[in-house]
Amino acid sequence: MDFWGSLDKLMRDNVLVIDRPQGSAHPRCPDFMYPVDYGYLEGTKSGDGQGIDVWKGTQSDGKVQAILVALYMIKKDVEIKLVVGCTDEEMKTLHSCSNAFSQSSMLVKRNG
Repeated sequence: MDFWGSLDKLMRDNVLVIDRPQGSAHPRCPDFMYPVDYGYLEGTKSGDGQGIDVWKGTQSDGKVQAILVALYMIKKDVEIKLVVGCTDEEMKTLHSCSNAFSQSSMLVKRNG
């Protein structure tokens, strides 16, 4: 199975828990409001030991459209977040807000 197909399988086989709904404030940075739903895949593990992070947009498609690779200079941490069900505008917003404060990011879109 290819990379993107494997990510789609993770999405199908694990429950997406939205713990930070669109419009809610970040728990440690109250000035940051989540532009789309944000959560994690239950039963998975990412580099920080927590569930794999997922940005879930307003579209119903469950395929992984992109990954957002985020560098957090303050935490000295790099994380990969799955991007699912986002419009082009939502992806632009995610990329933009992930390049603010002490963060840098790269959005890697799926071809086709």
